[in-house]
Amino acid sequence: MQLGQSVEPRPRAARRNLVWLLTQVVTGLPAGAVALVFLGSLLLTPLITVLWWAFPTAPWLPVFSVRITDWGTALSLGLLNLVVLAGLATIGLPPLARAHARCCLAVLAPSPAERLAERVTELTRTRTDVLQAHSAELRRIERDLHDGTQARLVAIAMRLAVAGESLSGDPETAAVLVRQAQAETEDAMTELRSVIRTIYPPVLADLGLSGALSTLTARAGVPTRIDIGPLDEIPAAVEAVAYFAVAEALANIARHSRATQASVRVARDGAMLCAEIADDGTGGADTARGSGLDGMRRRAAALDGTMKISSPPGGPTVITLELPCA
Repeated sequence: MQLGQSVEPRPRAARRNLVWLLTQVVTGLPAGAVALVFLGSLLLTPLITVLWWAFPTAPWLPVFSVRITDWGTALSLGLLNLVVLAGLATIGLPPLARAHARCCLAVLAPSPAERLAERVTELTRTRTDVLQAHSAELRRIERDLHDGTQARLVAIAMRLAVAGESLSGDPETAAVLVRQAQAETEDAMTELRSVIRTIYPPVLADLGLSGALSTLTARAGVPTRIDIGPLDEIPAAVEAVAYFAVAEALANIARHSRATQASVRVARDGAMLCAEIADDGTGGADTARGSGLDGMRRRAAALDGTMKISSPPGGPTVITLELPCA
């Protein structure tokens, strides 16, 4: 069994099934019988009206029934019965069905202890996802720093060491090495800023979520319309998840969707931050086939949020992100 799946104990499930069967006998059978009486009467009334001549002395009409001796009485009385039966069915059957549904839900609904167990299972699963994502992120940062910035710093140190040894005997070579070390320093700073940007984008600290998303959409590879409502105060972790989700979605749109335009809508709905990213591309986006989309889902789940994708073949694709701000 995979982590995150919950299996109800068999004795508890058996008891619930038995109680549900008893409820069906007590409430379902009478409710079904009443419904059948109404529907059967509605179906039989036209038949009885047409065949009155075969049984002229039998008052079989369900509601208003008298001896029928001519077509005028049969048609008028049949129509009256149909109207009354249809009205009674319209008034009585929906409340009856709702009452039966409420009884079934009361029996089949999980108990507070079961809901708590499901909640614990869900939190355990999301915690595991967060820890795995965190470990992967740490490995990525370590790899970027080790293979990129650290290698450049080592090259800079070697050039400066050679320049220091050559300074007295060959000043020109030393000057060339110093210039090369300066260029390497600038490249190392660029790489370091890129790594820092993936941890927490400085633009969020400088401009806030609204300004950061506006900058992001302005640089998108597809013409993107942005609509940002009142956001009030949002926790930094929520801002980061929303920013990275929009960035990943826009990058996917530019790379894979063949879209001609996209839109980003972000607004605060009570204690929830809602973000919607849409495009008019070819559709077919699926978290099972894209690590980027799955990463968005994991980031949202880490904050107890949700991500929904609607992407039928042929488009459009709509990604909806809901993040709690409390």
